[in-house]
Amino acid sequence: MYNFDFVKPKTLAEAAAAMAGDEAQALGGGQTLIPSLKARLASPTTLVSLGGIKEMVGVCTGDDGSTCIGGATTHGAVAKDAAKLYPALAKLAAGIGDPAVRNRGTIGGSLANNDPAACYPSAALASGATIVTNTRKIAADDYFQGMFTTALDAGEIVTEVRFPVPEKAAYIKFEQPASRFALTGVFVAKYKDGVRVAVTGASEGGVFRWKEAEAALSKDFSAKALAGLSASADGMITDLHGTAAYRAHLVGVLTRRAVEAAA
Repeated sequence: MYNFDFVKPKTLAEAAAAMAGDEAQALGGGQTLIPSLKARLASPTTLVSLGGIKEMVGVCTGDDGSTCIGGATTHGAVAKDAAKLYPALAKLAAGIGDPAVRNRGTIGGSLANNDPAACYPSAALASGATIVTNTRKIAADDYFQGMFTTALDAGEIVTEVRFPVPEKAAYIKFEQPASRFALTGVFVAKYKDGVRVAVTGASEGGVFRWKEAEAALSKDFSAKALAGLSASADGMITDLHGTAAYRAHLVGVLTRRAVEAAA
């Protein structure tokens, strides 16, 4: 570690002002940032803690019926408080990491970091969520721009995430047993106007929508509708845990399982 300033604002306005400084970094639960600091992969001069901002914490139903989650809400709180509002999202949150991670990590931190194997990005993308920041609203389709890359500008803070609630949904992941990140994970959400399928953990480009599966499932929301469909291995991750072809195969298997679980 090294010397840096630590700021803990009580309001969003104070946080935004603190983030305007040179080399300032927002701190959610710190589950990714703190190890990065220890390894000197990140070197901000100021850490701005978002944990004490009450207006960024909580789960509620929006005026349009969407499930709204404050950016500083922990995974554990999402698992508990969203259980009746959006069960598939709550179940996803309950499967993130271990109790220590779930009680510290936040949804805003996860989406801002956009780890290619994180779970929340698939839920946001499959749900057609809106990521609300201190300056604007960003559609999930525009927000995720590649591995560890998002549409966020410097100093921008994820204050809330709004999830349209689907008719049916499920998330299935094949865990990397040590980290409990998704070796591959698939979130399927059925809405009145169609089905969205988002895949995490598999692609070098980060979370993505499997459009071919979406088209098939929008016509027939059943696992049999996916017969004959297979995800391309092009651009998939190859590492010591699995090859590109293996991950492509998992995409198909997990999508069928997610559809069965949702149905």
